[in-house]
Amino acid sequence: MKFWDIYNQYYDKIRKFILATVKNEWVADDLVQETFIRIQKHMDQVREAEKLPSWMFRIAYNLCQDHFRDRKHPSNPMPEMAEKMECQSSNGVFIQKKLEQQEMSACVQQQMLELPETLRTPLILHDIMEFKHQEIADILGISPENAKVRLHRARKQFKTILEKACRLEVDDRNVLVCEPVENSKP
Repeated sequence: MKFWDIYNQYYDKIRKFILATVKNEWVADDLVQETFIRIQKHMDQVREAEKLPSWMFRIAYNLCQDHFRDRKHPSNPMPEMAEKMECQSSNGVFIQKKLEQQEMSACVQQQMLELPETLRTPLILHDIMEFKHQEIADILGISPENAKVRLHRARKQFKTILEKACRLEVDDRNVLVCEPVENSKP
């Protein structure tokens, strides 16, 4: 397979994974670019075409880990207000709904950062990127059974985090709303 075919087929998926991991558009763009530079440099090392996707996502995953090691803390996952205002439509209800979805997503993503990286990454790969357990195992360098265990633990721990940190309610418009729980200290 030619590099540009690979690029066209996988660019959006790799960007989505990296953005879900680092939560910063600028950093994600840089890491996507670096991922494809490394893919192009080392494409000849992949002998089995069916292993290409997991190999590419492994590169992206490793670059994300390098980014976090360099920064010593994760990026701010909250979307910028400017990004929210970019949403233009003549229909004010559509804009309001889009903003609410972004706020809900930001709230949930913020809580996802509470998960340790070893649990957060399998959750992103499976539930957001829709990878199978074997693909997750290949990307993370673990067994498929370990991938299943990590995913199960991640979901269980994430549910606990959300229950403690958020109050999920359906408002009068039938919209699911995530309200942070106020920590009341005596």
